[in-house]
Amino acid sequence: MRMEARRKPRRKTGHVRVPAFAPVPLRGRRDGWTPDRQARFLGALAETRSVEAAARRVGMARETAYRLRRRPGAGGFAAAWDKVLGRIAMKRRKVTLEERAQRARHGLLKPRMYGGRHVATERKRDDRALVSLLGHYFRVRRGRASGGATEGGFACPSV
Repeated sequence: MRMEARRKPRRKTGHVRVPAFAPVPLRGRRDGWTPDRQARFLGALAETRSVEAAARRVGMARETAYRLRRRPGAGGFAAAWDKVLGRIAMKRRKVTLEERAQRARHGLLKPRMYGGRHVATERKRDDRALVSLLGHYFRVRRGRASGGATEGGFACPSV
């Protein structure tokens, strides 16, 4: 009688997907948290699982990463950070009108991982945000009798 060797079940690789996110709007500085540096930070965070090591890898301090996370308009960045670290949000995050306008204008950043390492950052259009924003402006326009509404930097078209 022949006994078969038992195979160990294959473990799933610990590949972490970094979700697309809207970068935190900041003034343009070469030595600051640029959108590319924010994406590279999230990619490094997925690799190292350490905020300090990820910040060091992109040439920034851990404290500035936490400060960036707390800034107004950093909801998408903070949500991506939590997702990378495996924290589960209790409820769905509400996307503000300002963030929707930023997403429609600039799109989202998607850090690309290969073999557990951050290899590239892709800029994606966010058509859903654009359609949602246009719907919001048309509803605002319908509710106002005169004058053009300008919110989030966009002028409402005439209906």
